[in-house]
Amino acid sequence: MNKRLTMLQRGAAAAFILFAFAAPARAEAPAANAADVESIDSIMNAVYDVISGPAGEARDWDRFRSLFIDGARLIPRSAKAPGGAVVWSPQDYIDKAGAGLEQNGFFESEIGRKVDQYGDIAQVFSAYEAKRKADDAEPFMRGVNSFQLMKHEGSWRVVTIFWQAETPDNPVPAALLKE
Repeated sequence: MNKRLTMLQRGAAAAFILFAFAAPARAEAPAANAADVESIDSIMNAVYDVISGPAGEARDWDRFRSLFIDGARLIPRSAKAPGGAVVWSPQDYIDKAGAGLEQNGFFESEIGRKVDQYGDIAQVFSAYEAKRKADDAEPFMRGVNSFQLMKHEGSWRVVTIFWQAETPDNPVPAALLKE
């Protein structure tokens, strides 16, 4: 029995070592600019700012990564996706959406907000509009971003951004729009 247990222990240890070294390493998020994470307002503004810019302008993806906790998720609601949504890490978002933002131009701005906060957690419903150029007269898209935020050691970070684009049968609620 002792020999068998020893063999099992060795096998478990080998499996642990193999898994630990074979698992992909996560890139550590860069340090955030303190002004970006000092308040709910500042982190909301930073998220919209960092993804926005004209066609041909690179985005500051290190700044983007710095706004999220490890393990954060970005989830666009999509009726076409299996299960109705796509789940991305911040890096997945950069890889899948980043080139399009930079190639086509993209300016997303908040047009209204509702915040519910309890201690160090906050749920923010943020109505948005998106334009290809900052001075476009009309947005090409509107919708609602649902942010889950966490305050840790005095700084706010994004846990999740879950969003849905407006459709004719599902308009942005008037209660979320700025007056």
